[in-house]
Amino acid sequence: MEKRPTYNPLYWLAALGAGGLTVSFFVYINFMVGHKGVPMATFDQVYPALIKGDWLSIVTGIALLFIIIFAFLHIKLLLWNMKEFSVYKKTEAYRAMKEGNNEVQLFAIPLTLAMTINVFFIVFALFVPHLWEFVEYLFPGALAAFVIAGYFVLKIFAEYLSRLLAHGDFDFGQNNSLAQMLSVFAFTMVGVGFAAPAAMSKTLAVNAIGTFGSIFFISAAVLLLLIKLVLGFKSMFKDGIAPEATPTLWVVIPILTLIGISLVRLFFGFEHRFHAEMPKTDMFALTSFIISLQILFGLLGYAVMKRVKYFKTYVFGDKQSVPSLALICPGVAFTVFYLFLIQYGLVFTGVLDKFSIAYFVLTAPILYIHYKTVYYFFKLKSHLAL
Repeated sequence: MEKRPTYNPLYWLAALGAGGLTVSFFVYINFMVGHKGVPMATFDQVYPALIKGDWLSIVTGIALLFIIIFAFLHIKLLLWNMKEFSVYKKTEAYRAMKEGNNEVQLFAIPLTLAMTINVFFIVFALFVPHLWEFVEYLFPGALAAFVIAGYFVLKIFAEYLSRLLAHGDFDFGQNNSLAQMLSVFAFTMVGVGFAAPAAMSKTLAVNAIGTFGSIFFISAAVLLLLIKLVLGFKSMFKDGIAPEATPTLWVVIPILTLIGISLVRLFFGFEHRFHAEMPKTDMFALTSFIISLQILFGLLGYAVMKRVKYFKTYVFGDKQSVPSLALICPGVAFTVFYLFLIQYGLVFTGVLDKFSIAYFVLTAPILYIHYKTVYYFFKLKSHLAL
């Protein structure tokens, strides 16, 4: 068995990846199993589909199996990180990390915990009968959970940014990657969480609070995204990218997915609760815009990783790299938003008929990417002795 590298907060990305894979398998169920009258598939729609005995029953059964597996791994890795981080906080390495650029790694903690809220909500929805009959009582709890997650994101952000502005000790020589985008990722994860009750709740106060919370965190994320993209690419153009940090080029992909899902949810929230008519063409344009940028960053990141032999060195080679865990979320995010493109960009707008030949032809490519993401998750989990 390989020896595990020294602990650092990026290990939280292992739990984050498992949580993201849980969500990704749920998206198949949510978009393929009919759930008329409720905004997401729950036990009451999924169980009849599971026992029906057709091809959709097989798809549903496979997805449920992987949801159980990855939800379990998410909790297991979450608890492991909590234990290890409590020890790490007492070390000199932690104090040194807090004084440099790597303090941004702390955003991985609230980022992962916000994902945990999504995982629990999905598990409860799929395995608790009649959940939607009392879901309005759960939404305030969900809002409270995301308020707490948002508080920790803002706390870490304030401590980090105030130190940099007060002392001017940001090391631009060590900024030759997009590692600083982890803060943006955390903001968008909280933003998409707030957007869920904004889209699904029938209570105006819950809807309004969720809408404001989502807009607040997504607005902050977009501002930070622009700043950190410019600073990161400036350093990379000057010094070249740090080979071990090349997966950070793909961190834009999950950020775009979370921004896109937030906007989709807010659109539906405005329609259902504020009676604002949204043209369906807007949904086609939005999903196409997001997926186009993701493809661009996906191709760029892959080209750079291939040039520096990243996979050969850090995934299949002898070198271990905790930042390699950042490879999982982009695969998850692209899978999820590609399915959003199919569902809301094409089916919802009438461009594509659901379960038509064209529907399955267009869905097929993402199955390969999803498979590779699952494969790399277990490969990295083994490589890092997790």
